[in-house]
Amino acid sequence: QVQLVESGGGLVQPGRSLRLSCTWSGFIFGDSIMAWYRQTPGKEREWVATISRTGNTNYSDSVKGRFTISLANAKKTTYLQMNNLKPEDTAVYYCNYGVMFGQGTQVTVSS
Repeated sequence: QVQLVESGGGLVQPGRSLRLSCTWSGFIFGDSIMAWYRQTPGKEREWVATISRTGNTNYSDSVKGRFTISLANAKKTTYLQMNNLKPEDTAVYYCNYGVMFGQGTQVTVSS
């Protein structure tokens, strides 16, 4: 069964950190890229970060310098380390590969 499963979301105070995980199954991580997106109610899904199988990364300007995407191929897992979180980072975060998205994990940044 092909799937992406996110975990690690929660409620955190501004300035703190969270690490999201996305574990995949049912496919081989090939030439496409793994990505994290996020979405808030009433807005379109926003691209956050991407990583290729070889480890090349890209970040949106809104998270550059604060978020780090990484890959653990042996564990079939990708991570999104989020530091210095801001209230505007509040969203449902989704893992993506090709046309597939996971179910999402809620991140809420609030004091």
